Amino acid sequence: MAIVALRGATQIKDDIELQAHLAALLRLENTGLLLGAGASCSAGGKTMVRLWSDFVDTYPDEATWLLNNSFIGPDALAAGAARKVPNVEVLADSIEVALIEWSRSKDVLLDELIKARAALFRAVVRAALLNQAWWTSVEGAESDYAALQHHRTILQKLVSARQPGQASPWVFTTNYDLAVEWAAESIDLQVVNGFLGLHSRRFSPQSFDLGFRNTQARGEARFGCYNVYLAKLHGSLTWQEHNEQLFEIPAPLAWARLKEFLDDPTKTDLGLMVLPRAAKYIQTVGFALGELLRRFSEFLSRPQTSLIISGYSFGDEHINRLLRSALLNPTLQLVIYFPEFTGDAAATSLPSALRKLLALRNPRVTVVGGGEAAFLDKLANHLPDPLLYDGEMQRFEKTLRDVPGAATEFGVEDLV
Repeated sequence: MAIVALRGATQIKDDIELQAHLAALLRLENTGLLLGAGASCSAGGKTMVRLWSDFVDTYPDEATWLLNNSFIGPDALAAGAARKVPNVEVLADSIEVALIEWSRSKDVLLDELIKARAALFRAVVRAALLNQAWWTSVEGAESDYAALQHHRTILQKLVSARQPGQASPWVFTTNYDLAVEWAAESIDLQVVNGFLGLHSRRFSPQSFDLGFRNTQARGEARFGCYNVYLAKLHGSLTWQEHNEQLFEIPAPLAWARLKEFLDDPTKTDLGLMVLPRAAKYIQTVGFALGELLRRFSEFLSRPQTSLIISGYSFGDEHINRLLRSALLNPTLQLVIYFPEFTGDAAATSLPSALRKLLALRNPRVTVVGGGEAAFLDKLANHLPDPLLYDGEMQRFEKTLRDVPGAATEFGVEDLV
């Protein structure tokens, strides 16, 4: 299927034009990537639609209880296309607020509420596991090249496009899974995710101000970068709060606790994953999530910045507000891969937040649709291949090719 793409009010004709646009954006001073649930489907993750279907099908009693107690509407349990998937994170927020109040008042429905919350958490965990073998293997996902190939390709292209002196790219994600971490580790790419330490990794936001470089490189030889910055805006399956501090624990240890929670129906609290809910802001993790959102906002305000969005459903109003307000930055460029976009910027089937962005008809906002033509693998293909030379070197090479004998005179025949 051919792409359907708009830049502001202008249609992008084909893949070549889109690739040229992306190539220009990756050479800006700051580049970033925002990944939603849809970006993990190729690695075994689930979209929010599939997550909700799993919850309803696996825990029908708990789903019905949520309906009877007004946590969800009737359309959330409707059959087929009539079903309207609720915002799972907003639902978790409502459940958590009720849990606090009902615990205080010793409500008779408290046990049922705790049971429903545990069922919802189990559905979320299953959606974010990706591949169970990666959790127990010493290699992680290194030996499985196919499932995370698109993530690897995107990371490699983002990093390789950096010019001398430019900052490493940022990856922002609303996902709890470890797709980005596993993909980066399998290609020896360092990930700066806000945690410092070797065996005890504690959240230390100042780590985002650090980076990696080749100490043997001098001058223009200091080309490219060796790390990406990762901000998990909604938390992670490997985060744990302990003694008013937030830690990142190894995947095998996290898997032991995840498996126990999934297999034992009497377990009601995971203790690891951080769901975005109101109660977390009275806990230590509120500081971490607030810091990550601040970093996201600060990134969007930088001059000469591009952000590519993939797999994001525009269901998080916090992020939507940041994206809208970020367009006040006159040098910000947004590229949105949204498979459901069919060319009609005002289509009622699109999320209202996306329609608001498209209604601006801003040439700094590009949306790519067309079903499978806007999936993660197509983004990986559209991003430009790494260049060995920067723009000046390319022009120098062209000059040598065009002037007879120039290459021999300068002694650089091998270059051309």
